[in-house]
Amino acid sequence: MSSPSKRREMDVMKLMMSDYKVEMVNDGMNEFNVEFHGPRDSPYQTGTWKVRVELPEAYPYKSPSIGFVNRIFHPNVDEMSGSVCLDVINQTWSPMFDLINVFEVFLPQLLLYPNPTDPLNGEAAALMMRDRDRYDQKVKEYCERYAKSEDTAAHPEESSDAEVTDEDYASSDEEMAGHADP
Repeated sequence: MSSPSKRREMDVMKLMMSDYKVEMVNDGMNEFNVEFHGPRDSPYQTGTWKVRVELPEAYPYKSPSIGFVNRIFHPNVDEMSGSVCLDVINQTWSPMFDLINVFEVFLPQLLLYPNPTDPLNGEAAALMMRDRDRYDQKVKEYCERYAKSEDTAAHPEESSDAEVTDEDYASSDEEMAGHADP
């Protein structure tokens, strides 16, 4: 690679040409959202999340910033901000990794193998260690409530045949922004 900007462009284009839906946030290639589906054989398998990716100027030498936009119940994800605590992204990132690795390996492994001993969400960690069945049930409830495909769509009216009311828009916007329920 001749420069970090060429590598960034190549990695973003590779991600866009994959099976992932990628939505650019601004004109550049530094900020975008990716539609991410929960891994099979996990309590997250029915969930679809919008994951915000921000690439630093020094990418791929510096790791991307990754965060869930819609809510997820997981010990290593802050429920309100969506920040992810994942060593391979935060501390042990290498330029050998690319954006496809994030979505095909790192995030699925995070959801399949949560680490409750290093939590960002203490409630999720405690529940997982105390009662795995109740934890799995709460994960599924969050998937149903916050992580349906239409929750990640930029224009909900285009992603569903069902009629969408103004009330649906308001509640969906609040949930995706990460506000607490009233």
